[in-house]
Amino acid sequence: MIKNGKFFVQPDAGGRDFKVLFKNLTAAGAGRPVDENGFPKGPWTADLLAEAISLIDANRAGIELRTVQLWFQDNDKGISPENIRWLARIFGCDDPKATSAWQAELSASQRQLVAQRRERQKSFVSSASEASNLEEIAVEVGDGIVIEADDDLPDDIQPKRRFSLARTSEAIFGGGSFLDLPVSVFAGAAVLGFMSVFLGVHSITYAENNGPLKQVGFFWAPNWTLLFMVFLPLFLGFCHEVIAFWKNEGRDLLVAASGSTEGNNGWLKKVEASPLTYWSVFLVCIGFAGLFQWVSVRLLPLIDGSRDYAIDWGSIGIIRPELTSVMAQAFFTGIAYLYMCLCFYLFFVGLILLYTLAYDYRDIKRQSERVDDDNLSDAILGVSAKISRGVFRCAISGILIAICMKLQSVYLVTDSSNIISWFVNDFLAVTVGNDTIFSSKDFSTPNQYTSMLIVMVTVFTFAYVISQVGLVRQFGSVRIKMAGCILSLVIAYTAIGMFDGFSIILGLSILLAAYGLFDPWLGSRSGIMERRVDVS
Repeated sequence: MIKNGKFFVQPDAGGRDFKVLFKNLTAAGAGRPVDENGFPKGPWTADLLAEAISLIDANRAGIELRTVQLWFQDNDKGISPENIRWLARIFGCDDPKATSAWQAELSASQRQLVAQRRERQKSFVSSASEASNLEEIAVEVGDGIVIEADDDLPDDIQPKRRFSLARTSEAIFGGGSFLDLPVSVFAGAAVLGFMSVFLGVHSITYAENNGPLKQVGFFWAPNWTLLFMVFLPLFLGFCHEVIAFWKNEGRDLLVAASGSTEGNNGWLKKVEASPLTYWSVFLVCIGFAGLFQWVSVRLLPLIDGSRDYAIDWGSIGIIRPELTSVMAQAFFTGIAYLYMCLCFYLFFVGLILLYTLAYDYRDIKRQSERVDDDNLSDAILGVSAKISRGVFRCAISGILIAICMKLQSVYLVTDSSNIISWFVNDFLAVTVGNDTIFSSKDFSTPNQYTSMLIVMVTVFTFAYVISQVGLVRQFGSVRIKMAGCILSLVIAYTAIGMFDGFSIILGLSILLAAYGLFDPWLGSRSGIMERRVDVS
């Protein structure tokens, strides 16, 4: 039957669910223009149907291609009442009576789909109650559908899920506001600063063996001020931006452009595929970096008065007990180390998620290699550029974190009165010829090992992500400049305290890094990039 020059199929009230009904109609070409012989001009595709719906005059908002693609895929995704209206216009060939009939038919099919989904979920919840591990049996249903909480289901039949550290950690980065993580870390550092003022350890000087006075206050320690108030918030903010973009926009854009049938749960599956990684990092950060390090570096020296580590704000009570009590310092350092180890857990989780992102990107891109489409090329370019920009900023922030840690560790074994004068003396050692004198006391410096570990994992993650997601060939010079900037920071980190004049290398590298934070392309913007991606 032909209506308004289009192929019309009469609704039959067959009781089919939306997926079955939709596939039959699109395969038959219902609502498509007819040729001179009265046959429809082929079946509907996602692109054609999205374009036809968007051209409806009353539909000013149009429709996203991704939404239409979900209708074609084998999943439990139905259709909204608003989109039923537009789809009925298509199948009804713009005829009022036919459109009304199809609107009723589509609504009934959607109700049938919802009912089938509820029955399937109820049966799986019932089965889960008889099993000892609900997580294992509720991971996949049918064609890759993950059983999740459904607002349409009563509370007593909502599926239960075991606690997952990987999923919980990912939710911190993949959801919420961009400001949540950075502001939380900054607020914690501000609280520690206030506590140090109340305890009187924010600004402290002491003389080692009747030598010059040395500033070891909390406010003068870059690994507790600059690190937690500037560079770690920057890292977490950039990391959150990249992961949230990939999870909520970039991944869907790439999947839609490639025509892949992978569902929305592919990202979470990859995240949850490595639970041992998250638990290992958590136990190391809390157990070793937090508890063990606090006991060995802070608590025991405060109790027995040992001097294996250089004196700073956390151990000043050993030589100046009149300033603060051992109990107060033990409590304050315990709070500080608990805050520190939780923050560094978030840091390492961010790197793990960036690695997972690159792995996920590579899988989707491999599936689309056989697709020759300009839209796909634009999507790959845009997503790749935004991820590369964010990961570069994360790498800069991560190495600056390590630099703060090593600066404090090396400064404590010098005879400089404060860290600023240390830089000045080092600069003058090259320009004027003064000597930079190091203390003869051989203190243990565990921060140097930790900072080196941070540099290694940060550089590895940056190299892996750029190699998998990195910009396409026409922007190869950008990758070289990014790598050069990261290399300069690594050299500056290595040079700290190694020879006179390291402060010059450090200062130049930090200037280049600051420029990279503001302009990740390092001056290499091109006309193509500016047209296709947002590089602000």
